[in-house]
Order: sequence, then C-alpha cells, then structure tokens
Amino acid sequence: MASAAEQLAASLNFGAFAKAEELKKRLWFTLGALIVYRLGTYIPLPGIDPHVLNEMFSQNSSGILGMFDVLAGGALSRMTIFALTIMPYISASIIIQLGTALSPKLEALKKEGPTGRKVLNQYTRYFTVILAVAQAYGVSVGLEAATGSRGPLVLDPGLFFRITTVLTLTGGTMFLMWLGEQIQQRGIGNGISLIIMAGIVAELPRALVGTLELGRTGALSTIFILFLLLMVVGVIAFVVFMERAQRRLLVQYPKRQHGNRVFGGEASHLPLKINSANVIPPIFASSLLLMPTTFAQFSGGQNMPDWLAWISTTLGHGQPAYVILYMLLIIFFAFFYTSIQFNPVETAENLKKNGGFIPGIRPGQRTAEYIDYVLTRLTVVGSLYLCAVCLLPEILISQYSVPFYFGGTSILIIVSVTMDTVSQIQSHLIAHQYEGLIKKARLKGNRK
Repeated sequence: MASAAEQLAASLNFGAFAKAEELKKRLWFTLGALIVYRLGTYIPLPGIDPHVLNEMFSQNSSGILGMFDVLAGGALSRMTIFALTIMPYISASIIIQLGTALSPKLEALKKEGPTGRKVLNQYTRYFTVILAVAQAYGVSVGLEAATGSRGPLVLDPGLFFRITTVLTLTGGTMFLMWLGEQIQQRGIGNGISLIIMAGIVAELPRALVGTLELGRTGALSTIFILFLLLMVVGVIAFVVFMERAQRRLLVQYPKRQHGNRVFGGEASHLPLKINSANVIPPIFASSLLLMPTTFAQFSGGQNMPDWLAWISTTLGHGQPAYVILYMLLIIFFAFFYTSIQFNPVETAENLKKNGGFIPGIRPGQRTAEYIDYVLTRLTVVGSLYLCAVCLLPEILISQYSVPFYFGGTSILIIVSVTMDTVSQIQSHLIAHQYEGLIKKARLKGNRK
C-alpha cells in the first residue's frame, strides 16, 4: 500500500488540478484581473497627438523612459491611463521599508505583527497618492513642453489638461494598486509583481518579431540571432539557479527531559539566500544613472548646461564610466538592502530564546557575528551575480545594437514572480490533497 507521501506526490498532476475547484477560481480571477490591466494599457490620455508621441518616444527610448516602458508593458510609450503603472506604489513601499530601519516609531509598528503591518500598509497607500500626484504633474508639464516635427505634443495645453492628466494618471495607479491587492486576496501569487510581469511578458512577442524581421532583411545575421536566443535561455537558467541557491546554517536544539520523557534534540536549518536583495539594487542603480541622460533628452539639447551635457555623454550606454558606476551602485544597494531585510543580531537573539544554537558557535553575540560573516560573503557573491546579469544587456545594446531592451531587471522579475506563483500553486494543490486524504481517513474511521 502506497504511503501518504507517495500518494501526495503522485497527485500533483492535471487530475489533481481539475479537482481543485478553489484553485481554479483563483487562477481564473487572476487571469481576468491581468486582462483588465492589459486593456487599460491601450486607453490613451485625452489631448495627445499620437504621431508626435511616437516621434518623441523613439528619440528618448534609450533613457530611463525605455526601461520604465518595459516595466509598464508599453503603457508609457502609448501614454495611456496606466502610464505610471504601479511604480509609485513600489517606490512608496521601498521608502517605508527604509523608514522602518531609520525611524524607531515605524520600527515599533513593524514589530507589532498584523496590526502594525496594517498601519504601515495604510502609510504606504497615502504616500503612493503623494508620489503619483507629483509624478503625474511632472508628466503633464513635460508633455506640454514636448514638440516634434509635426507640432506640439499636447493639442490644447493649459490648466485643464494638467488637472485631467494628474487625475487620470493618479487614478490609474490607485486602481492598479487596488487590483494587485485583490489578486493577492482572491487570486494566486503576488498581485503587484504579477502586474509588472504581465507588462514585461506582453512586450516580448513584439520584440521577438522585430528581431526576426531584422534577420529577414539582413540587418542581423541568422547565426547572431540563434546565439542571442540561446544566450537568453542560458541567462534564464542561470538566474533560476542563483535565485534558488541558499546557504543553510545548521541549528541544533538541546534535549530536555521532563519526567520519563525526552523532548527536543532535533536539528533544523537557517536558510540564507545568495540574493537577499532581489531586484531592488538594479532598479535603484538604473534610476540614478539614467536620470541625467533623461533630463538631457527632454531638453532636446537646447540651452543645456555644459556639466549636464558632459554627464549625459559620459554616462551613455556602454561607456566605461557608466559600467563602473552601475556595478558600484548595484553592489552598494545589494549590501544596503540586505542589511535592512535581515538582522543578524535579532536572529541570534531569537535562536537563543528558543534554545537553538549553531554547533561550535557560542549563542548570543558570537552567533550574530558568525551569521553576519556568512551573510556578507553571500552578499558579495549575490551582488556580483546581479552585476553580471544586468551588465550583459548593456553590452549587447551598446556593442552589438540588439534591437530590444534585453533587461536583466526584466529577467529577474519574470523568473522570481514565476517561481513564486508556481510555488503557491503547488501549495494549494498540496493543501487540497491533504484535505482529500483527511476526508478519506474520516470516512474509513466512520465505517469501522
């Protein structure tokens, strides 16, 4: 007779999925929400000349606009109601997380559990509105100042255009924030991450068709295109391996005797990921480096200060200064964000309170120092891995004129979100199977 574990492993197939009604409802809800999001990326802002917009964006697509447009699923280049996408919410979340490490009040809220997290989430929403309004107003002013060979971008500039643009873009961001929360509660996976991934994946077919078209016309050789596709597969496999890689520290719990019974004595592991900072370092580093170039591109080269022109030239794609600064910023943010996400002193204290210890290491301060030592070495490897994944696209774009943004940040987001979603689907299937086994056991017990 097969064991329960063997039955459980055999059940993780399409048959088990077909019987998991709750899981199917969650998947359908998630799919429907993502379709609504994609429809919104094609609803344009009122008062925009689409021909001038295409001309302007084709000239500025190599800056931070191009990177954000990839994350927005093309909504920025089409200047739609979701042009700001979910980025203000992500920025607000990051700032609130940084604030928990700097402000004792926010840190106390974080330690209060669900109640404190609810208050922090509310602060994040308020701050999202503030950032979205500020960014939307900046977009409206920039749109009014933009002109092309066909004339001005905005057909009827003025106060009314700015107000409608701010209200529309802010409302679009808040709707996406609400939609992400609904996916989190009633769907599968992290709603915010799924929205970003959906936008990135939606642009991949167009990029692939454009690459194949260049191969057909002879602009790119067939060998180079095959090499590029193989390299993409190899990079994805490498990212999957590194994102799953972790160092497990052995944690031992002592034996305790109460009367004639002996409790404890089991061993556990403390998992430390190689890349604890995830995609935060590349996003921060790219934003800082591409900002001067974007300002220069918006000014159109007219009345540009000499220092801004020099920075824009020096920090261009593929330039040595850009590559060096990009690496240094990724490494800095990797260490900075890891120190916020993981506290060795707090972890060591929790182990000490629960009676756990790392073999050969004295509990308390020595354990914290050892965990910090191991985490520092892992972060060195993780930061170098992020540099390798993120600098490879820059080399392809600058040296080989790859016709689409083969972004390391995009690959990291796609791989991480996919792995997390698959893991949650498997968890639902396992829970469904356990419920089935428990029902069968109860039926057998009642028959006896």
